[in-house]
Amino acid sequence: MLSLAQFGVLSALAAALTSVLSALLLLALTRQLWSLRWSLTRDKESSLPLPKGSMGWPLVGETFHWLFQGSNFHISRRERHGNVFKTHLLGKPVIRVTGAENIRKILLGEHSLVCTQWPQSTRIILGPNTLVNSIGDLHKRKRKILAKVFSRGALESYLPRLQDVVKSEIAKWCSEPGAIDVYSAAKSLTFRIAVRVLLGLQLEEERIVYLAQIFEQLMNNLFSLPIDAPLSGLRKGIKAREILHANMQKIIEEKMARQQSDDEYHDAFDNMLSSAKEHGQELSMQELKETAVELIFAAHSTTASASTSLVLQLLRHPAVVEKARAELEAEGLGYEPQTNRGPSGVTVQKEEEGAADTETTYLLNGGCHNHHSHRDENGFPRSQSHVPYLSLDKLSQLRYVDCVVKEVLRFLPPVSGGYRTALQTFELDGYQIPKGWSVMYSIRDTHETAAVFQSPELFDPDRFGPDHEESRSSRFSYVPFGGGVRSCVGKELAQIILKTLAVEVMETCRWTLATENFPKMQTVPIVHPVNGLHVHFSYRYPL
Repeated sequence: MLSLAQFGVLSALAAALTSVLSALLLLALTRQLWSLRWSLTRDKESSLPLPKGSMGWPLVGETFHWLFQGSNFHISRRERHGNVFKTHLLGKPVIRVTGAENIRKILLGEHSLVCTQWPQSTRIILGPNTLVNSIGDLHKRKRKILAKVFSRGALESYLPRLQDVVKSEIAKWCSEPGAIDVYSAAKSLTFRIAVRVLLGLQLEEERIVYLAQIFEQLMNNLFSLPIDAPLSGLRKGIKAREILHANMQKIIEEKMARQQSDDEYHDAFDNMLSSAKEHGQELSMQELKETAVELIFAAHSTTASASTSLVLQLLRHPAVVEKARAELEAEGLGYEPQTNRGPSGVTVQKEEEGAADTETTYLLNGGCHNHHSHRDENGFPRSQSHVPYLSLDKLSQLRYVDCVVKEVLRFLPPVSGGYRTALQTFELDGYQIPKGWSVMYSIRDTHETAAVFQSPELFDPDRFGPDHEESRSSRFSYVPFGGGVRSCVGKELAQIILKTLAVEVMETCRWTLATENFPKMQTVPIVHPVNGLHVHFSYRYPL
């Protein structure tokens, strides 16, 4: 017979087991009801089924799977369900779409089949007056105003300042005795380009660092659950936006109060103001603040991601670097010192007026060089770049460098895709896309699976060369900047930044990976190395 104590223990265990089983049953039931809730939203007038896939758990859907699994989330579900599947992310039902023909239908169906629809958290944090959140006539008007900001003449005028920022940042990389985290350094670079080139600001270093930290807080919370509660990602993003807006308002008021002469440098913000005036539009202070932050957003994170991927691929593929350097030399951008050849074939500088044999000393010291004596009046490292100022014409002549940049954007596109909302029910791959559902077209998956790319898993810039040009045969197989009427308005600027960085890095630097292995890449919300990309930089031709 059981004692009272044993009976009590067994009763407690039975009660605990019953509670656990009840909880599991309740979870399973709520998940089934959640899935049924979305199944009932299918368009009854269409005979086509909803795409296959899982809606995950109530409210959160599969958001946490997506955040933690990165690109593996989409790969596993695409393998299980095909190129069109359903899921639930960031508080919304989403249909994920891969493939050139499917993407073509979505991108060319803007304003008829679909309209832009970023996640709710993104819309709230960036604000309703931004280009990414505008639709219809408002979107057309905004693009018309921004056309002047990114016109060829404007881009040509930005280039010298842009190159100065690149030279200055690379000087810091090469003067650092330890390893540089390229992703952090690239974010600093692109933020400075946005502040100096696009907004035309000359700010103290302390101010730039502070604003960059606040902007980083905004970006880290841009894709979060749309729950406005203390300590939530959305609340942190809103707080960062308010701080940025307060700073931008002071800057804008100063800019508008100052009269500019015609021959003075006109930054992107100046061009936007004059373009709005030419089109008879008066922009409110709120619109100006949101546009200022959007200009930083456009030039910052995605370009920093692509810049990091560029350096990563140059590290991985020395043969690509050698071929690109040969092109730079042929185009007159190579280093041309007064040199003699030593018996071993090592280039040494001529000793003029007692100058030290710096190149030989550098090589004998194993590539170590003291750069700390080469500093400007603010104490920052002075650039030792020999690359002359570039022009758009000169950049266009660098065909192989262009191929390298294109392949970086194919191999590791910064953004995984774009969001839309279905304006009407339509068909994709034999499934219905119900009106009101979110649609996310996948750039990365399409690049990885497009039949036009031979061996897509290999990094091969020559696929964009004149003898191949694989992307020509299918326009929507290569879409790093989207397409249609909503293609990235700043794509030319992004490519100019990447090409300028490629030229300056390859001609100015030598580099070695500071870690044993190359980092793994995380793809959410944008592509970046999981624990950073740590690299030792030094000058190829130190002074």
